This record gives sequence, structure tokens and C-alpha cells, in this order.
Amino acid sequence: MNHIVIIGCGVVGATIAYELSLIPGLKITVLDKQPPAQGSTAAALGVLMGIISHKTKGKAWQMRSHSIERYTTLIPELEAITKRTIPYNQQGILKLCPEGEDLAKWEKLAAIRSEQGWQLELWDSAKLKASCPQIDCQNIPAAIYSPQDIQVDPVALTLALVDAAKSRGVIFHFDATNLQYDLTTANLHHVVKSVQGKVIDCLVVAAGLGSLQSLPNLQIPPLLDIRPVLGQAIHIRLPNSLGNPEFQPVITGNDVHIVPCLTSNPVTDYWIGATVEFPLESGQVVPEAEKLEAVRHRAIAYCPALAAATTIKTWSGLRPRPEARPAPIIELLEGFSNVLLATGHYRNGVLLAPATAQRIIKLLDSFLVS
Repeated sequence: MNHIVIIGCGVVGATIAYELSLIPGLKITVLDKQPPAQGSTAAALGVLMGIISHKTKGKAWQMRSHSIERYTTLIPELEAITKRTIPYNQQGILKLCPEGEDLAKWEKLAAIRSEQGWQLELWDSAKLKASCPQIDCQNIPAAIYSPQDIQVDPVALTLALVDAAKSRGVIFHFDATNLQYDLTTANLHHVVKSVQGKVIDCLVVAAGLGSLQSLPNLQIPPLLDIRPVLGQAIHIRLPNSLGNPEFQPVITGNDVHIVPCLTSNPVTDYWIGATVEFPLESGQVVPEAEKLEAVRHRAIAYCPALAAATTIKTWSGLRPRPEARPAPIIELLEGFSNVLLATGHYRNGVLLAPATAQRIIKLLDSFLVS
């Protein structure tokens, strides 16, 4: 039986563990120094911008489309296994287009999506005003509606993945610190033979920003440079739902998301986010209150009713962004024949988790014993 150890139990690591558990003949262990969904996952808004993205071909589009397809079956599957409720919004994503937006590119994208079997709708201001009366349409002549993109609660999703994986025999250890490896050499490549004294066949590193720190005994290639980018968001509460209580899509525009919280019916709580804050020259990443306030004001400009909201809490989290290379990093660690990387997803960890798991499975097929 092949033994696979996964380091990291955010949404990516948990998804890999669950999808691998569906394959017969694997022993799977997940290690993390803290409980699940504590890092980037805990601060994510879970907005899955797949169909509405401008990616139309190649790996970037394939991963998005695969993930959106898998989520349509994965969430009900997990709810049935675990008896947990995973809040997820199936009312789509609505992107607001300001004056001057090139609508021709959206018409072209909608045509491509139609050929690919997906939907995108171009709304004029009249349709927008009728469907979402909470939007100030004065400077918004059009909008793009993606009914098949979703939003999911990342923490609830991750906890369900963990429970479902446990039910299929996956072992989790959430106090794993000071990882130690036993290295040997074979075919001019280093091979990890054991972790924490347990013999393994493959190590999958899915710890996000902790990925490099979890490899203290391994030589890190220079191109594997993952840096933190901070994001802040706000949880607010209103006396009533925004607009039509029966139609509560995620609203996005100018890099601001207004996300309905589906924990109440009717919806009166919303998340607003998120900032994008890069490290200072010192390398520190410090939340800047004025940047979060700017996000709030942009949201209010779209939905003036938000000005009357009560702030429940604010929070922030760090996203793992690869330096000088595209995100994410899903590959063999350079110089090792059985260490796989699944990290550096930046702002798309929740979106790309199912596709990441599928790519890890394909990489594993090349060297695991049947």
C-alpha cells in the first residue's frame, strides 16, 4: 500500500486528501501544526470566479472549468457523507461595468463560453436596475452576470472535507511541528523515505505560506519564492436584505466583492473585501486601515444602503503569492523524485482546490506502485 503524507490542511490540502481517499490502495496522512482552515483559508471570501474570468484556454482555463464542474458534485457529496451544511451561494456572480468598459470583450467572452457549454449574460442598466435595485446605476451602464459561478464558505468546506476524508480512513495530525525527514539518493535524485520516522512513498506540500517553512531540511530551488500578500475584509449587518431578498448574487466591481452571508434567511449579513497589500521593503506585511476603509467606500458607492450597516468584525489574512512565476505551483520539487508541491495559489486557493487535487493525482500516477 502506497503511503502519502500531505503537509498543510487548508482548503487545498484537505481537498487533495479527500480526492486521494477515493483511490483504492492508498494510505494517507495529513500533518499540520494547527487545526484545519487556520491560514489563508480562514480569511478567504470563497468567491469562485471561474466562468466570468477572462481565461479561455490552456492550463489556467482548464483548472477553472474543472473546479467549477467538480464543485457541483463535491459539495452535495460532502454534505451527504458528513451531514454538515456547507453554505454556498448558487445565485451567481454579478460584475458591474463602469462607464468606458469595453463591452465588446465581454460579448466575445460570452460567445466563447456558450461554445464551451457555459453561460454569461450581458445586462443593460434597465435589467440591472430591475434585478438589483440596491445598485446605484448612475455610473454603471452595464453588468455581466455569471449564473454558474458560485461562492462557498471556505472554512465550512474545509471542515467537511476533513470529516469526509476521516470517514474514508485518512489520518490527521494537527500538532505536527519540527518535521524531520530521512533522505536517501536514487537515480541522482534525492528521495524522501520517511517523515517523522514513518516510511512514505510521497510527500505533498500544500501548506501555502508555510510550505517553505515546512521543508527545513530540504534545499529550496531559487525559483520557489513564495511571498505573503495581505487581504482585509469586513463583516457587516443591515436591518434588511440588499435589494430583492430572493436574489442575492455576489456583486463585484473595481476589485471589491459584496458577498451575502448565507447563515440567515433572509440575508442581512454581508462580507465586503478584500484589500491587496504587498510587503513593505522590510518584508513585513502590516494591515493598513485606510485601505480597508477605501474598499468600504467603493462598496458604498455601488450600494448606498451599505452606509447604514453595522460592522460586526474586520479580519485579515495572508495569501501565498509566487514571485516571478505564475500561480499556482503544482509540480515536483526540483531535485526530488517524490516531493510534490501544491502551493502558491495566491487569491484562487478555494477556486482551484479541486483542479489542484486532480493534477496531484496525475503526477502521482507517474511513480506510485499500482
